[in-house]
Amino acid sequence: MHMFSSIKLSELTGQIQQTLNNAFASQTYWVVADVTNHSFYSQKGYHYFDLVEKDVQGGGIVAKVSAVAWGTGAERIREFEIVTGQQFKNDIHVLVRVAVSFHQIHGLQITLLDIDTNFTVGLLEQQKQATLLRLVTTYPEFIRQSGNRYITRNNQLQMNQVIQRIAVVSSGNSAGYQDFIHTIRNNHFGYSFQVDNYFTVVQGEAQAELVQQRLIDIYNSGIAYDVVVIIRGGGAQTDFLLFDTFLVGRAVARFPIPIITGIGHQKNETIADLMAHTAVKTPTKAAEMIIAHNRMFEEKLTQLRQQIIIRSQQLFSRNLQVLSSLQGGIINTTKDLITAQKENVVAHQHTIAQAAKGMLANKKQDLSAVSGTLLLKPRMVVAKRQNDIAMTIAALQSSGRLYFQRKNSQIAHYVSLCQLMDPAHILKRGFAIIHHNGKIVGNAASISEGAGIEIQMSDARMKATINSKTNEHE
Repeated sequence: MHMFSSIKLSELTGQIQQTLNNAFASQTYWVVADVTNHSFYSQKGYHYFDLVEKDVQGGGIVAKVSAVAWGTGAERIREFEIVTGQQFKNDIHVLVRVAVSFHQIHGLQITLLDIDTNFTVGLLEQQKQATLLRLVTTYPEFIRQSGNRYITRNNQLQMNQVIQRIAVVSSGNSAGYQDFIHTIRNNHFGYSFQVDNYFTVVQGEAQAELVQQRLIDIYNSGIAYDVVVIIRGGGAQTDFLLFDTFLVGRAVARFPIPIITGIGHQKNETIADLMAHTAVKTPTKAAEMIIAHNRMFEEKLTQLRQQIIIRSQQLFSRNLQVLSSLQGGIINTTKDLITAQKENVVAHQHTIAQAAKGMLANKKQDLSAVSGTLLLKPRMVVAKRQNDIAMTIAALQSSGRLYFQRKNSQIAHYVSLCQLMDPAHILKRGFAIIHHNGKIVGNAASISEGAGIEIQMSDARMKATINSKTNEHE
């Protein structure tokens, strides 16, 4: 029987442990690798995963080692996720600092001590810039670059002056969505909004097609939304890569309704932010921006109303002065006419009195001439002369009455003319006074089609626009 010496397994593992510890003790290494088989135990804060190196040409694995992160390493991973927006998960390319050790039970152990955020940020930025270049190159008809700004079909849309109908693309259980709804519905101005929800998963690059489909659903709904709001907020500040994907960027850039993004990324703008009409930092900021937009419109209306009131007061004051001046002129003219006619009446009264005296004197002479005859034929002559006198008196009375009636008629005629000249009387008969550029218009030569005019009637003052004009002599 062949005899050979043996040792215990613990002795062998002890020698391996001592040898490896002597070789790697107090040494750390920065290693570039891909992460696979990742598991995270949140209660203990432990990460278990494999680090692998893949063949550049074929993609096959050329090296693989199991690794773990806890304590400081786990804390560095959490900081990495916050800074980069990239979740520590499978298939990410990282630069990590590791230590090598050997445990007699667990075997070879690679412990992650630190992770280089700048390395991953650089890779993500390269991917982002490559995606932006692909978008600009593939779709120049609705995406182009101008300096550091991207001009897209969406951010060139004119946002409606008042936002009322809103489509929200978000995860229904996210804190960001709840913040948006609370802010939009409890605004201090009492604005009312109709919010339609298009819920979907907004985490993970693989969900880009779902977000794109929700935008398609909004378009196919046929509802004339004023804006679309894309929200992601709440939870860990990780996994924003969904909004740096080609699919989401393309869908946002060419969407025909203005899009507001409130993704909640505090560091850099995502591709969705660059393509959208308006990008804000948080869902709450998106709601506040919509409320402020409507408030601006309301303030403009208030200012316009105040300007109209002031302008109307100025117009009324100016035209009241014109009417007062016109009324004063009419009154003065009327008084002058009445005074002149009174003077004429007095003059005619004097003439009548003189004429009557002359006629009476002549008749007295005639009576004296015939007095002799009367003495000869008393009854006949007296009767004849009495008859003549009666006829003369009647003629004088008739002539004087007719003369006064004619003059009174003339005076009444002038009074009627004065009353007819009063604008208030003219307006009550159905006529109107037309003002153009603050002046009374006497003929249509100075007014062209499209001009604004003011029409004053007896009980109202109206504004109008000339739609057509036809000259009466054409």
